[in-house]
Amino acid sequence: MSESIRIGTRASLLALWQANWVKSRLEDLHPGIEVALVRIKTEGDRIEVPLFESGGKGLFVKDIEEALIRGEVDLAVHSAKDLPAVIPADLALTAFPAREDPRDALLSRSGVSWKEFPRGGRIGTGSPRRKAQLLHLRPDLEVVSLRGNLDTRIKKLAAENLDGILLAAAGLRRMGWESKASEYFDPEMMVPAIGQGGLAIETHRENSRVREMASGLNHFPTALELEAERAFLQRLGGGCQIPVAGLARVREDRIRLMGLIASADGKRMVRGEEAGPAAEAENLGRRLALELLGRGGAEILQEVYR
Repeated sequence: MSESIRIGTRASLLALWQANWVKSRLEDLHPGIEVALVRIKTEGDRIEVPLFESGGKGLFVKDIEEALIRGEVDLAVHSAKDLPAVIPADLALTAFPAREDPRDALLSRSGVSWKEFPRGGRIGTGSPRRKAQLLHLRPDLEVVSLRGNLDTRIKKLAAENLDGILLAAAGLRRMGWESKASEYFDPEMMVPAIGQGGLAIETHRENSRVREMASGLNHFPTALELEAERAFLQRLGGGCQIPVAGLARVREDRIRLMGLIASADGKRMVRGEEAGPAAEAENLGRRLALELLGRGGAEILQEVYR
């Protein structure tokens, strides 16, 4: 009898693309295996209010993790940026496949670049991180709250008479929609979300069979980058409620991490970077978090959580 694996995934077009990509890779690595997708509607898919008002990152992950704990699925595929800072003790992040483009993309209704964006223009995003950095760069903009799956948000560009919207470049590339982007932001200008562009494969700690099978999908440089970024996030205690950003890049045996903490209106911003041996990724993330907290980040976080 052939082995089988059930993959838990959200039902959006992008989530299904990601889950099917993992399915295909598992089938290539383990010929004869049967892989099935189990679609799970998460709380993040059900609610209508902005995520930062209703619990943050874990809303797209929690229901799938609970199915994993109950044994209803064997493996979960998440967008790494949706992961909360801490996952349940029974679960493990087993693999991080090679990262896609981590940048943010601008889709403008008239196809103009960021430098040509109209003064007082209306730009849509559901991310406090993007909103803070946009307002820091251009206080004249009207930032409009935007919710929904990738395809839904693209449709709202015209439907809600917006001049532009900001999306993750990785989603556009995975769906083959990169031509819709007017411009991609340099990460030095618009620091991405923690984990942006990455996929996370989560398993039950006690399911050694599935953990071993999924481990073949791990891309070591990407895993180190996300280890540094998540250590940074964990030390800050951050989530969707606060404008926190970070991006690590591994080059050979070195890693560089830049991070940012901002006020919701973008008027105050603390940013910095750390670099060191790639093997010290986790410590480097914690070190940068402590540095930014000491330079005013702690005060910003206190006001957000007040």
